[in-house]
This record gives sequence, C-alpha cells and structure tokens, in this order.
Amino acid sequence: MMDWTDNHYRTLARLISKHAWLYTEMLAAETIVYQKDNLDRFLAYSPEQHPIVLQIGGNNLENLAKATELANPYHYDEINFNCGCPSPKVAGHGCFGARLMLDPKFVGEAMSVIAANTDVPVSVKCRIGVDDHDSYNELCDFIYKVSSLSPTRHFIIHSRKAMLNGISPAENRSIPPLKYEYFYGLLRDFPDLRFTINGGINCVDEVNAARRAGAHGVMIGRAAYHNPWQVLGHVDSVIYGAPSSGITRRQILEKYQVYGDSVLGKYGIKPHVRDVVKPLLHLFYSEPGNGLWKRKADAAFQNCKSIKSFFEETLVAIPDSVMDSPVAEPLSGRDDLFENIDSLLPTPYKLREQEVLYA
Repeated sequence: MMDWTDNHYRTLARLISKHAWLYTEMLAAETIVYQKDNLDRFLAYSPEQHPIVLQIGGNNLENLAKATELANPYHYDEINFNCGCPSPKVAGHGCFGARLMLDPKFVGEAMSVIAANTDVPVSVKCRIGVDDHDSYNELCDFIYKVSSLSPTRHFIIHSRKAMLNGISPAENRSIPPLKYEYFYGLLRDFPDLRFTINGGINCVDEVNAARRAGAHGVMIGRAAYHNPWQVLGHVDSVIYGAPSSGITRRQILEKYQVYGDSVLGKYGIKPHVRDVVKPLLHLFYSEPGNGLWKRKADAAFQNCKSIKSFFEETLVAIPDSVMDSPVAEPLSGRDDLFENIDSLLPTPYKLREQEVLYA
C-alpha cells in the first residue's frame, strides 16, 4: 500500500509476527531507475524482514527490466507486479496499475521481462475486473493470457473490480462489491496456478476460513495496518503453528525505539519523528488510553527530536496492564464470509478459440 507499508511499518510488523510475508509499498519502476544512485532510500531493509516481496508498477518494459535488475542486490524473496491499484495518479495519468488489466498481452510481456531479470519468483496482483470489463470470463481471459505468455504462476486477487470513472481509491475499496465466488472459480478453472485472496478479510479467523475454502494464500492489507497488534499478533501461532512468543507491546516498543532513533534524519532531514511513529498510532487500537495517547502524540510531534523522548512524553497515557499484556484471544470472524461458496461459483471457464490463437 503506497505510503503505508514502508520500511517503518514493516519493521513494526516483523516485531509482532516472525512468519508473515511482508510486501513493500508499490514502487514505480521509473522511481527505481531514476534514483539508481540513491537506491537504499527506496529498497533497503533489515534482514529480519524476510520473507519480503518487492512490489513494482509501471508500463515501460525497459524500465521494468532495469528496475528489476537494480533490485537484485537487495535480495527480495519475490517480485510482484501491481495490476490492481485504482489511484488516479497510477491508473489514470500513470496508465498502469489496474488499467493494465485491459492489456493482458502487455502484462504477459512485462512479467516475462521481470522474470528474465531476476532469479526469484514473480507474481501479479490484480482486481477481478475494471469498469464494465468485469465478467468472470474476462477475468479468466486475463489470467490465461498472462500465465500463457510468461512464467507467472502466482496471482494475488483483490476480489473487487476497480472503477476508474472518478471514484476515489477509498471508495474503490468499498463501493464495488466483493465477489469471492470469482476467486474460488479461478481455483477450480486454473488448478496449476497459485492464487492468494485479498479484500475484506480482517482477522486470522477469517484467514483460516478462506484457507478452509481452498485459498492457497491470504493477503490482509489495511486491517493489519489499522489493528496490527490484534491481527498480526496471532499470525505465527494460529496460521503457522508456532509457539506463542508472549511478547508484549512494551517489549516491541523498546526494540522499535532502537530502530527509530537509528534512522531519524538518515536521508537529509528525513525521516522525521512523525514519519517513524506513524505506524505505531494504531498499536493501541480500542485499548484504554488510546485516545489520550493520540492527543499526546499530536502535541509531541511539535517538539520531540527523538523516538525516546517521544515515548517518554506520550506512553504515560497507556496503562501498564495494556503495555505488559501479551496479545488477547483472536478476534472472531464472520461465520458466513465463505458460506456455501461452492454453490455460488460462476459457470466454468471455457477457453475460446481466439484465446488459443492469442496464446
């Protein structure tokens, strides 16, 4: 998520979960190419963040190839190509992101170029459609063409279509309806490919529900940002079967302080205290003292020059019982999220003759 899953957030996420796969915010290939003498600012991360996926966007094959090559020394575990972002800056003026779903031939070429310039797996993140191009068959045509024209075998599917007719990115996450039946139709019709479901899944209970229904993987976006403690705090034990770490938010913040103070001003005047603290503002979601903590944070941003001083000034708002307790029981998910999904599946995809010729 652009401006969200930056190095600061990923540092916090990894302190909470040791096993979840982390994705970078989308980086335009042009940014990587044009900033080739300043790449650490955009691509560097700590070794603890593995497994980590670099997500890139763009519509120029030469720049996609160069960007992938420039990223190789940073040893990401996967390269993901974004074909799902509906932002006007991306899908509008930029002519990439979700708009690329209308040009599967180019996406196949782009994925071939990316794969040719890296030794790690590649994947595509997309929506289930764009504007009026939102039928199940059109989605299948896209998947078939991209996978036939490139080595792509992994697709992350946001189970809403993108509307590029002027609604905002936030509205694109709520107005188009979720169609999980399209996702599960892909599992049926493309058994040799791997599919990760995205969109509307808010807790590990719902993650497991999606997996029981057959999903190969599950991506959680904003829910893991807006409530990182409750969402990520159960991933290792509930999803990966690891013993509970018993870590507390006080212990996490002690480690985060060391990180935060080490990166302040690393790139000139950036990052500021506000930049480094931003991912922490949801760490006490719905807890006693959360409102007071945020008010103190707003005031502290005006004068604190270090993360240590920021914590000293603000964390008095949070009771010790909150700071020193391990994560509580997992949140309950919606029981009907994937109820009777098999009965809702669209008509099986039939490969049309023109699609065979296309491939």
